[in-house]
Amino acid sequence: MSADISSVIASTTQWLLRSYPVTGGAFDAARAQAQARQAATVAAWLRYPTAADAGLVALVGPGGSGRLDWLTGADAAACGEDGDAGGAEEAWRSWVDEVVASWAACLLTAPDLADAAVAALTACEHAAGLPLDFGRLTRPDDHDRRAAALLRHPDLLAPVADLHRATLVRQLRRVPVDSD
Repeated sequence: MSADISSVIASTTQWLLRSYPVTGGAFDAARAQAQARQAATVAAWLRYPTAADAGLVALVGPGGSGRLDWLTGADAAACGEDGDAGGAEEAWRSWVDEVVASWAACLLTAPDLADAAVAALTACEHAAGLPLDFGRLTRPDDHDRRAAALLRHPDLLAPVADLHRATLVRQLRRVPVDSD
């Protein structure tokens, strides 16, 4: 079911990784990508919990990375001198969802929110019948933390996380959680 929002998940993951890059090698890059992807997936599934929600965002689009790029100082690098989105190679930025990126930043920097968000996925259509393993997000080991040092740094992600943190907290309070 998440195929309808796979572009949002992939683009938001890409935005997180480009905005908070990995400083290590290929192994660290893979670990950081897994963490960013899990955070973006959980955030997107919570933001668009039904097939109808996912279909609507696939139809109208999520809004793009403009404000996020401006907030992190990436707007000059993301856009050409004439202000366009950098052409075809930067078209993925139009599929970044600001709320999903903000919620993912919250999940990456606040373990209690990550645990609550993953628990809340039981009420989401996307997770129905799937074995859920978001261990890189909720139980990162020392290698994971080292690989994603910038991506999990609360002070660095605060401007993005703070954009929609209150909405995430309200959403998590509303979602019933199975006690299984």
